[in-house]
Amino acid sequence: MRILITGGAGFIGSHTADALLKKGHHVRVLDSLEPPVHRDRVKPSYLTPDVDFILGDVRNSSDMEKALEGMDAVYHFAAHQGYLTDFSTFAQVNDMGTALLYEIIVNKRLHVQKVVLASSQSVYGEGEYMCAEHGVQYPPPRLREQLRLGDWGVKCPVCHKDMEPLLTDESHANPHNQYAASKYAQELYALALGRRYAIPTVAMRYSITQGSRQSFSNAYSGILRIFTVRLLTGHPVNLYEDGNQLRDYVHVADVVNANLLVLESEAANYEMYNIGGSRAYSVNEFTKLLIKIMGKNVKPQKPGEFRFGDVRNIVSDINKIRKLGWEPQKPIEQNMKDYIAWIQSQPQIIDYYADAEKNMRQQGVIQPITR
Repeated sequence: MRILITGGAGFIGSHTADALLKKGHHVRVLDSLEPPVHRDRVKPSYLTPDVDFILGDVRNSSDMEKALEGMDAVYHFAAHQGYLTDFSTFAQVNDMGTALLYEIIVNKRLHVQKVVLASSQSVYGEGEYMCAEHGVQYPPPRLREQLRLGDWGVKCPVCHKDMEPLLTDESHANPHNQYAASKYAQELYALALGRRYAIPTVAMRYSITQGSRQSFSNAYSGILRIFTVRLLTGHPVNLYEDGNQLRDYVHVADVVNANLLVLESEAANYEMYNIGGSRAYSVNEFTKLLIKIMGKNVKPQKPGEFRFGDVRNIVSDINKIRKLGWEPQKPIEQNMKDYIAWIQSQPQIIDYYADAEKNMRQQGVIQPITR
């Protein structure tokens, strides 16, 4: 098959490109090489020369038409992400780019047989919780006033008591921030237009994906890349809230296996799937394990701050994708070891997080407890 990967010079895209080439497919990559992921706007050395590379933007019709010409399938990975308040950019890149993809396929009568969309676990917001009195709930975002008091609990919207988190399946989306809203909108465009025009489409809701090639210059998200760079450069590791937030993590190799599986599976058409790590880790657990693997004698700090817009807990239920035969194979220790080895191979390791943290404070994303 001839396969286009938008955002294919990035982390998940480039690994997917390698795997597709190994299976004998022809791969084309469209990427705008936007910072902060590609800080110098240079095609990364890890991107194999065997791909047909096009420098272009998913918001640009001529770039997209050129990239889609002759393609049999598309992995749509290009996206804007982060915590800054450039809300319109999320809509322009993520949502407009997705709508334009289907617009060109339909209007040009292209013979695209499958679109695989990179979505995100973030579409769930806080996900699914259990209230002892009122049962299963899908709570709204925690209030700023609550967080300023250092009260981290997720409250029942009926009785306002703390609830217990559950594994979250694909049945209910509840986005809480600009990135999550844009990813869910991408899904709505892709699945609705895919069904209407008989373009088989699959939405992949990735949990926190880790491994080599995850850009350390993008300091606005990614606990592994932020903490690894901080530890390697001798800077403190700061935990927001109390460090008991729960997440699940998945290795990029497992994500790639899921990407290839749904491309070849007709049963996956017009479905959305959680692609996760199957086990919950608190931020405290994750950080202690990373420090141990890196052999550092440091303790993480808790400066009494929170990142407004963060969810407290989100752990994905992966039973749906398991029915297609997928299971995560790599333990979290492998995520860490692979990323550490990759980043240590880079010619220059710079801690970009200080500037990112400053920007987030200026825009009111990082805030102090005031109790």
